[in-house]
Amino acid sequence: MPEVAVLMLKQLIETVLVESGIPRLARARLGGQALVLAYHNVVPERETARGDLSLHLPRRAFAAQLDTLLRTHDVVSLEEAVRSDPHARRPRIAITFDDAYRGAVLCGVEELSRRGLPATIFVAPAFTGGGTFWWDALAGEHGLDESLRAEALGTLQGKDHLVRARAAERGLMEHPLPWYQTAADESELADAIRVPGIRLGSHTWSHPNLAALGNAELHEELRRPLVWLQQRFPGALPWLTYPYGLSSAAVERAAAEEGYKGALRVAGGWMNPAGTPAPFALPRYNVPAGLSTRGFTLRTAGLLAG
Repeated sequence: MPEVAVLMLKQLIETVLVESGIPRLARARLGGQALVLAYHNVVPERETARGDLSLHLPRRAFAAQLDTLLRTHDVVSLEEAVRSDPHARRPRIAITFDDAYRGAVLCGVEELSRRGLPATIFVAPAFTGGGTFWWDALAGEHGLDESLRAEALGTLQGKDHLVRARAAERGLMEHPLPWYQTAADESELADAIRVPGIRLGSHTWSHPNLAALGNAELHEELRRPLVWLQQRFPGALPWLTYPYGLSSAAVERAAAEEGYKGALRVAGGWMNPAGTPAPFALPRYNVPAGLSTRGFTLRTAGLLAG
């Protein structure tokens, strides 16, 4: 089936499901369960995203998603989401951002502030102050070379400098990126946490694949950002999100040993805090930039997984 026809069919199915009232019934069955949403960037109005387009959500779409959540969910802090609340009547949502892109820290936080909503921004300090990420800088007109992506996460251990060096060897060019696709600086992060409900957490020091590191380097990547955050930002959370969503039992043990209270993956969906969730393998739902408003409604009702 042609791609356009597949998209039209998908949109039709989403429309029928949303207008049927099924999402409302599905949310009622979720009770006090919680879903942690994983965002990356928010692109300003009248600007165009470059790089890995799935990570860069238009501001208007982000605002529409927040308004949807206000009508249908209780938007809570990350710490509240992982605790049981027997009195919760609506499903609960926590909002998180990985990478501390400037677009998220400036435009995203502004939208959250307008609505009085909390969120946690996870920072990789090695990039603060205008750094760019390899998956954006090396993505061409047709996206990122998939063979490079596989090599980056495998033999190159997800390390930014190694991936860029390998790309140069293969003749792949780096591309300039707009300000909103660079990492925020310390003053911008400080301004963000002045907004009630906005907190910072750790996304490691330099965003490697933790599961590919030796023990000493692993502990350094976990220890260093936590110290950096706590020295600069009062109230920084001892929480971690795994770069690329990749982890292992050894990584989880190391995170606990370094003083983190919990860590989140980038997939996995809903969690029931009344159960016994593994604190260092907590699930999230990654919100792709191309997700429609109806698709968002369905997924945050627990109806569709992907």
